[in-house]
Amino acid sequence: MSEVAIVILEAAIKSALLAFVLLTAFAYTTFAERKVVAWLQVRHGPNRAGPLGILQPAADGVKAIFKEELVPDGADKFLFVAAPILTVIPALIIMAVVPYGPDVLLGSRTIRLAITDINVGLLYMLSVASIAVYGVVLAGWSSNSKYSMMGGLRSTAQMISYEIALGISMVGPVLLAGSLSLKDIVVAQQAAGLTWGGFGGYWITQPIGCIVFFIAMLAEVNRAPFDMPEAEQELTAGYHTEYSGMKFSLFFMAEYIKMIAVSAMWITLFFGGYLGPFVQEIPVLGIVYFVLKVAAVLFLMIWIRATMPRMRYDQLMSFGWKVMLPLALIQVLIVAAMVVFTAPA
Repeated sequence: MSEVAIVILEAAIKSALLAFVLLTAFAYTTFAERKVVAWLQVRHGPNRAGPLGILQPAADGVKAIFKEELVPDGADKFLFVAAPILTVIPALIIMAVVPYGPDVLLGSRTIRLAITDINVGLLYMLSVASIAVYGVVLAGWSSNSKYSMMGGLRSTAQMISYEIALGISMVGPVLLAGSLSLKDIVVAQQAAGLTWGGFGGYWITQPIGCIVFFIAMLAEVNRAPFDMPEAEQELTAGYHTEYSGMKFSLFFMAEYIKMIAVSAMWITLFFGGYLGPFVQEIPVLGIVYFVLKVAAVLFLMIWIRATMPRMRYDQLMSFGWKVMLPLALIQVLIVAAMVVFTAPA
């Protein structure tokens, strides 16, 4: 078998495995959210389907498959069907450039614990994440419903408000690492001596950028307190009001997979990614540390949802432009000054 064929086969196998892991993680992230919110609110949560309710995601999936799917009169049928697909595909491919462990040597071949490593990996993730917004907007417009249309418009305005601050908050790690490759950013954190015990990272030198990125990523995935596009008290269910069955489930699949993706991006940029004790000696430990860090961020996101009330629409817009954007710019100026004055002559 030629080297090109081996590389293609390796990428195909890793892609299939990652898709399987993400789909499984989506199912059990929904289950974990229901159990954690129930625990925080002193309730039981799902506990009927299987031991401790662990088969609840499977039961929900079967129910969604067999539910009747309706298309409203007056809807644009092609866009109505295409919108959920356009939303979920970017969520599935966004993790392609995230390293979840160091390179592993198997015999004479080095296996990269990532589907690929490109020198513009961060730009790839940003561009793919922004595509999903088109699916939300098209879902709202094509439904021929006022509530759905308002949800889609809110999503557009929300994206403009937070996406600039999100992008600028990433500039700091890029400046310090000197690369847009996510693997290079992880290695740079280790080389700078910031990853003691796997708990360090660029958050030590860039706390403002770290916090701005976290707040913006909550808005990116429409999580509380920034879930205005689907505010049930105001818009029934927002952009997916008219959806049912598997098309409805695809929107939630996209949301929860993107939760995993942005959590992975956050820990990679600011918390050393897969780094931790003994990773260099036992590379497989990198996957364990990576999963544990992502799980901790997901727990934090669920905790915030169960704790904080939804912001008003105008409050989010004002907060994004008047608070987050200036803070992100200040952080970039500070990091740029650090790079200039600490650079070797």
